[in-house]
Amino acid sequence: MTTKAYTKDYPRPQFVRENWQNLNGEWSFRFDDQNRGESENWQENFDGTHTITVPFSYETQASGIGIEEFHPHVWYRNSIHIPKEAEGKRTILHFQAVDYVAKVWVNGAMVGSHQGGYAAFSFDITPYLVFGADNHITVKAEDSSSCTQPRGKQRWTKDNFECFYVQTTGIWQTVWLEYVEEQSLDSVKITPDVDRSIVRFDYQVNGVEAADDLRLEAIVTLKGKPVKRVSLMIDRPCLTVEVDLIHEANGPWKKSLWSPQNPNLYDVEFVLYADGQVKDRVFSYFGMRKISIEKGKVLLNNVPIYQRLILDQGYWTESHLTPPNEEALIEDIDKILEMGYNGVRKHMKIEDARFLYWCDVKGLLVWSEMAATFEFHDRAVEAFTKEWLEIVLQQYNHPSIITWVPFNESWGIASILHDQRQQKFTEGIYHLTKSIDPYRPVITNDGWEHTVSDILTLHDYVETGEGFLRRYANKEAILSNETTCNHWKYAFADGYGYRGQPIMVTEFGGIAYQSDTGWGYGHQVASDEDFVKRFEGLTRAIKSVDDICGYCYTQVTDVQQEINGLLTEDRKPKIPLDKIKAINLA
Repeated sequence: MTTKAYTKDYPRPQFVRENWQNLNGEWSFRFDDQNRGESENWQENFDGTHTITVPFSYETQASGIGIEEFHPHVWYRNSIHIPKEAEGKRTILHFQAVDYVAKVWVNGAMVGSHQGGYAAFSFDITPYLVFGADNHITVKAEDSSSCTQPRGKQRWTKDNFECFYVQTTGIWQTVWLEYVEEQSLDSVKITPDVDRSIVRFDYQVNGVEAADDLRLEAIVTLKGKPVKRVSLMIDRPCLTVEVDLIHEANGPWKKSLWSPQNPNLYDVEFVLYADGQVKDRVFSYFGMRKISIEKGKVLLNNVPIYQRLILDQGYWTESHLTPPNEEALIEDIDKILEMGYNGVRKHMKIEDARFLYWCDVKGLLVWSEMAATFEFHDRAVEAFTKEWLEIVLQQYNHPSIITWVPFNESWGIASILHDQRQQKFTEGIYHLTKSIDPYRPVITNDGWEHTVSDILTLHDYVETGEGFLRRYANKEAILSNETTCNHWKYAFADGYGYRGQPIMVTEFGGIAYQSDTGWGYGHQVASDEDFVKRFEGLTRAIKSVDDICGYCYTQVTDVQQEINGLLTEDRKPKIPLDKIKAINLA
């Protein structure tokens, strides 16, 4: 089951147009370690030394290069034919992700730049094109080993260490084009209101000044049946409309809510008219669901939900952070569901939008987590804040996302326990996130040393269920900072305390089989029997503790030197999936 306008490999499934062009594939490529390219005018006279397969970074085998050592400056070029029929329209060049600074030229002319390795960005390249001819797109990507840039699990040293892996440099998600009219939809922010049975559309429209008679229509359907059609006149770039969704499409006057058990999605088609002519047609979808917190519980659609999450870092052997294809994303989601989990904590990575789409379709809950910096500095604050706000807006419409996690384990804010500057930084990010999205919980800072946070999340890699129960026999001591929650970290930073938030254990387990080359948490196990015994003991212990309303196991798959996944890095189960499911659902 998919949404009405689902298009395989379409890179932005929340905002679909029919007229687009995928630019993935072979590009010319070159390293620029001395940073000579711009001064030598490579943007016009580019002589590649390699061929690279976009969107895979040069560090991966899938790119066709597979060189893992760090190179701070890399260049790409591709020649594309722009059809004559596109003349008179706007041609938009999209990058789903480039790490870390991207500079883009078309036919030798600079069209723009973007900083941030995880957020998508676009440029209107119309003025630089020759229609009916081949055009050159040149991209320079600048990366660094700086710990003031959001880098997540990407190493900043020569070799992998602990839980940090080969870096990702340059283009690592899809590059594509689309053609739009002067009058077009720029974005639609979709907000469901379950209690009032309405959905709110916040529109941004391009080209309003150039049209006298501009009208926007929204056509909402559910499982192919009409629900509502609304129309409004456009007289300014930003408008809001609320749509009543009480209907009979799914039985008399029933709400069709989104949940893991029933991931109902409404299709919506937005049609923009100028002087009676269709100027833009965009397909989207939404889920009617509500996340709230009440009396120490997380509620989904006003009903308490026990979250069985698994940590997901989204790495593949041949392609690292880039999914090898859309089928690989679907396979991961299906196996997570088969193991009895109802959600993922997407760890230190902003995932491909197609992953979120399939979570929406299949009903997998998502905690969306920002890639961390690892040094507290004014530059880090600025870079982190700018990119995080971009990401929240870009991911806002996905019903599967139920929690925002800007900070993890005091990474980038190492002195937050006592340092008021770092504490205020997390407070600021919390409130900025709430200003864009007041409807989802925000966690600062996942694992320990919380400041303001809607959920109290604790990380604990104690090895046995008995050990866990001993530690949490006196929860009040942990909640009051009388004792640490995992040997050495306190639950709250100085000056902050427990306010009745829901409590979850959002990292535990990390069990690894015996290995001379990789690592897991605690002692490695020698047999399947030992693995299952330890896994079951920990899971049952957490579920038995009153006031803990969910958990997150570490992790889905092995990642490079970290071999504590329930699956190998090539997605082979270590333990039969039905055994894991039985323990999760017991």
